[in-house]
Amino acid sequence: MGQEYDGLDGMAESVTRADSAPQGALQVRPVCGPADRRRFVELPYALYARDPFWVPPLRRDERRRLSPRHNPFHAHADIRLWLAWRHGQVVGRIAAIDDWRHNDTHQERVTWFGFFEACDDAAARELLSAVEQHARHRGSGTVRGPANPSLNDSVGLLVDAFDEEPCVLMPYNPASYPRFVERAGFQKAKDLLAWDIDMAQPLSDRLTRLADRIARQSGVRLRPVRTTRRGFAEDLDHLKTIYRAAWEPNWGFVAPTDAEITHLARDLKPILDPELVLFAEADGQPVGVAVAVPDVNQVLKHMNGRLLPFGFVQFLWRKRSISRARVLLLGVLPPYQRKGLYPLLIAELHRRGRIGGYRRGELSWTLEDNEAVNAGIVAAGGRHHKTYRLYEKPIG
Repeated sequence: MGQEYDGLDGMAESVTRADSAPQGALQVRPVCGPADRRRFVELPYALYARDPFWVPPLRRDERRRLSPRHNPFHAHADIRLWLAWRHGQVVGRIAAIDDWRHNDTHQERVTWFGFFEACDDAAARELLSAVEQHARHRGSGTVRGPANPSLNDSVGLLVDAFDEEPCVLMPYNPASYPRFVERAGFQKAKDLLAWDIDMAQPLSDRLTRLADRIARQSGVRLRPVRTTRRGFAEDLDHLKTIYRAAWEPNWGFVAPTDAEITHLARDLKPILDPELVLFAEADGQPVGVAVAVPDVNQVLKHMNGRLLPFGFVQFLWRKRSISRARVLLLGVLPPYQRKGLYPLLIAELHRRGRIGGYRRGELSWTLEDNEAVNAGIVAAGGRHHKTYRLYEKPIG
């Protein structure tokens, strides 16, 4: 199991201490001004400084996630931030997220919590209490999370496999965090599963034969994403359509806006391997999509969250050593979901990944009760190896 960090060991004074901060007992205060926002962003870098399994994200990206100017999620949501202080040091942080698009889609009043970090149980309890009070004021009946800031982004608390590094765009936390949240009265809402695939092992003969038969009989053609400017833009439109239609029935799903999908595509495009972004076409029209991305966490691990002054050169140098990819999207239009396109896409991704030199793959995440998709992953040799949990608490 990974190490637990319940104390302040390793925290940087320059990051977490402020001369004007309250002294003495634990206090939770709203984030006010640029200095507090910097402390909010910097806290994990200090808190996890000695954790061998945490991968520091780029600070630039973390700042932009919280910026209405840079993150289009803010166009349909309100995010409020708090810091927990004790003896002049920041000992935790949390966000309350009111996503009007989610509440309208699912006809419920939910406030989400996210960006959660706490050095101990007392800090966690007070931070979660701040979100609960905010949610009552907003008229919400439930607090749910963590989402950072939504299910279309980083989501859930890791509840096992603490001795493994996270894949790109997946969260990581110490083993103590689930206990903190449960002690504050939260219960499991849903588990999200991550699956590991050993790319060195060939697919089973059964799955290979099935994929070959589907390819012959269905008339479906597989192709990689187009890389020209116009072709990429057109394929992005196809992806939007397939993604929204394929995922619409799923628990908690809220269709991202065009601006949100474009924003994510722009961020991911520099790291994409075009051979791992596949479209399935029937009668010349895209009806399915599979997107895997190289696990750049294998590079970010060594960069301490910075591209400058030398991080970009280091990134390019280390990029050649990436040996793992994450499948982050697998979707088929509803009329084609019973035509065997999922195993066809998985088999082709597996084949191309092996040719590309990838030795491991992660499929993440899937809902624990999505039996059809999970069974297909198992048939492809997938092993459930991580669980991310969403919690909720009624506050009515």
